[in-house]
Amino acid sequence: MWNFIARQHACETDMAGESWPDSEEGRQGVWISFAPEFRLMIAAVVGPRTLDTAKEVVAATKARVAGIPACFSAGFTGSLAALSAACHVVTTVARTGKRGRPRKPLCEPHPARVYGPWVQQKQQGTLLTLSTRVVRGAERLTQLGFTISTALVERVTLTLRQALAPLARKTSSFCKDRERLRQRVVFFQAFDKVARPHMSWRWSLPDQDQHILGLIQPKWLPRTPAMAAGLTDHVWTFRELLTAKFEPIHNQSSSG
Repeated sequence: MWNFIARQHACETDMAGESWPDSEEGRQGVWISFAPEFRLMIAAVVGPRTLDTAKEVVAATKARVAGIPACFSAGFTGSLAALSAACHVVTTVARTGKRGRPRKPLCEPHPARVYGPWVQQKQQGTLLTLSTRVVRGAERLTQLGFTISTALVERVTLTLRQALAPLARKTSSFCKDRERLRQRVVFFQAFDKVARPHMSWRWSLPDQDQHILGLIQPKWLPRTPAMAAGLTDHVWTFRELLTAKFEPIHNQSSSG
């Protein structure tokens, strides 16, 4: 998903019309990694459509999940390179005992990685065709019984655009600075994760539990994506979200 910062068209752009990596104006992308089974936003990064930004998103996602994350992009060529840089296997070549410099370790793609782009063809803003294909990991994707689908990702995109004024289309509430937009996106990511109940995860209360006094008798137990993923056991309040204290990332252990 993309939006502009400061002005819609940057003063200096590349051949594709994208802003330069160091530019703080023009087109800027909002990169989201998403766990569809929990409706959970894992990582959120604001930056230009470059390989460095793609590597940052994949690295942040890999640090927060167990296993190798699957990557499905909108045809951006840097997504596969970023996935290969983060998910690979290093094989050490044994010494032969002969003269000469020893061979360097081999860096090979991880056999469990999955990558598939979907390509949109538009004409004057109208979607004509939408094609998908699996570039890497077709066998693993088939074994898991999954297919490439954009429905849940588009739902997340719509939620972000409705919740954050700078991401709305044809708006005058755009951000003047990339850091301010990043702060808004990251804060909404935390709010949506632990403090915003989702209807898809609510539990129906038994009749014996619906005995609270008052005119309104609750029939559902609200749950958040973080509760569905086992990260917390209650719905956070807004005060609890704003006053929570966390250790810096470099002080945390590898086990969390």
